[in-house]
Amino acid sequence: MLTTNDLMTIDPEIVTQDTPLREVVTAMNRANIRQVLVVDGKKLVGIVTDRDIRLAVNSPLTAEEPLERLELLNDYTVADCMTTNPRTVAPDTPIHKVAQVLSMYKFGALPVVENEELVGIITVTDLLNQMALLPDPES
Repeated sequence: MLTTNDLMTIDPEIVTQDTPLREVVTAMNRANIRQVLVVDGKKLVGIVTDRDIRLAVNSPLTAEEPLERLELLNDYTVADCMTTNPRTVAPDTPIHKVAQVLSMYKFGALPVVENEELVGIITVTDLLNQMALLPDPES
């Protein structure tokens, strides 16, 4: 049976709660990812997504000019927009269970935790890449 351990990324992008949002956006763009995990030491404390950042910067309470909005990225940190205590899975979680959680909650990714330490991340893209490797039943 395929498990999280078989598909997860074992060295995910991580940040701390005091990381400026501009650094997070830079890391996301550099690695071509949509989520970063927030840690305190090796302990997972949250997750921040590109959507979280867009919602924070594009709030109707912020400046109207796009360049001014970009400057806000310097003024705010991960703690200002992260989701704390995110749902997680274990390395031995079957992939079909991971897919159920991702689908049910419309998540793009789940942190992978073992013995209260972050060990990876599994994303919808990981599952889709695996599906793309399966033989075509029509062939």
